This record gives sequence, structure tokens and C-alpha cells, in this order.
Amino acid sequence: MKNTEKSKAKTRLMVWLYPEMWEQIDTVYESDNCKSRSEFIEKAVKFYHGYLTSTESAEYLSKILVNSMQATIKESENKHSGNLFRLAVEMNIMMNLLAASINVDEADIKKIRERCMQEVKKTYGKIKFEDAIAYQRGDG
Repeated sequence: MKNTEKSKAKTRLMVWLYPEMWEQIDTVYESDNCKSRSEFIEKAVKFYHGYLTSTESAEYLSKILVNSMQATIKESENKHSGNLFRLAVEMNIMMNLLAASINVDEADIKKIRERCMQEVKKTYGKIKFEDAIAYQRGDG
């Protein structure tokens, strides 16, 4: 076998690990898009090797931190967008139920929308239903 062919061929080795370590690998290797334990172990060794041999460990760690932060932000974005979608659906249901039960002219809607926008800006979105009731009764 030529030297270049040899470097591309994988070698089969026996790995001795405690059962707890195998359990840890089994719980996460698929979530890292690995097809097997071997692929996960190979990625782990490359990661650790890069950490140990890095001339600038701060540079290496900053890449890790950036990747970790990006993953955290992406997960947070996914959760927030899902929650915003569910809230928008609930708001749409509420507005349709309300619109079906009352008769309000366009000028009143415009006036209420402007007042609500100002109130949300002023309170940074911390509005209370009780405040809306007081305003509609003329108390606020």
C-alpha cells in the first residue's frame, strides 16, 4: 500500500472504556450528527488534540466559545419564534371573537390603536388589563 493510501485507510482498534462512558457517548453521539460511536470518538479526539496542540489556546477557546454561543442563540431564537407564533395565533383568535361580538367604527379603532402604541412605548410593553378597563370606563 502506498503512503497516501495508507493515510486514508482507517485502522481498527479496541477501546477500553467504563460502561458509564459508553452510556454518555450513547446519549449524545446522534445529537452531534454522528453515525456511530467511532465517529463521535474520532471527533472528540480531534477536538482534544486541537485544544492541546493549539499555539494560542485563547484563540482556540474563543472559536469554541463563539460556536457555543451561536448554538445557544440559535436555540433561543427557535424557542422565541415558536412562542411568538403561538401568541400571534391566540391574539388572532381573540381579535376575531371580539370583532364578531362588537360594533366599532374605523375612527375609534384608529384612536385606540394610537393610544395603545403610545402606552406600550411608555410602559415598555408592561401593560395591565386592569389599566385598559379603567381607561375604557373613563377612570384612567
